[in-house]
Amino acid sequence: MRLTGKVAIITGAGQGIGEAYARRFATEGARVVVADVNAEKGAIVARDIGAVFERVDVASEEDTRRLARAVVDRFGRIDVLINNAAIFFGIDNQNHSYAYLRKIFDVNYFGAWLMCRAVFPHMRDGGGGSVINQSSGAAYVHPEYPIEGDDLPSFHYSVTKAALNAMTHYMAGCVGKYGIRVNAIAPGPTLTEATRQGVPEHIMELIINFQMAIHRALDPDDLTGTAVWLASDDAKMVTGQVIPVDGGMIMLG
Repeated sequence: MRLTGKVAIITGAGQGIGEAYARRFATEGARVVVADVNAEKGAIVARDIGAVFERVDVASEEDTRRLARAVVDRFGRIDVLINNAAIFFGIDNQNHSYAYLRKIFDVNYFGAWLMCRAVFPHMRDGGGGSVINQSSGAAYVHPEYPIEGDDLPSFHYSVTKAALNAMTHYMAGCVGKYGIRVNAIAPGPTLTEATRQGVPEHIMELIINFQMAIHRALDPDDLTGTAVWLASDDAKMVTGQVIPVDGGMIMLG
């Protein structure tokens, strides 16, 4: 087991990709903290894998600091943070208002930043750690947004993930001297409930058949090996990287 003894906080771990990370980390020996705003779903996952559940709204500074303190009080350390929580399930791709853009940024970008800030002193004092940000292939793909009237599209989801990539680079350069590594995973189209709900089947087929070198969608489990590696000591000299796990989608442009 590659993560024996490591304490890992995984946000948005009540379902989808975050749940897959939590389950895989538990099998690799990590002490997992399932952190989710949905207490019902998060508690079920935590109970199923023998983990700890903590409710957190990552857009709340108070919540993120409380979560970090609770984990340190319980386990004495924080070794890994996976910033997976994001607004994607049920996202309104037709809403380009400023208020909705701010809402998406509050969770997808500022939520990750707040979590990093909350765990930083504990990772530093513990001698280091690994932060893994959940990016997306959407940060690289330029979709066609029709312009109606005078309003410009906000590109909300894609822009938050592009911003997260930039934060990954800047933060890695800043905290490396404390033994903290910061990387990101950029998945391609992944078969979660959120994707099934938000991406029409014919669009998914076009992406798979014409925009990916490996002609199949990802399962959440396809991402977990990369996360385990980044969290492990095998990646102790890897930082500041955004790693596409996308079947060759970004490679093909």
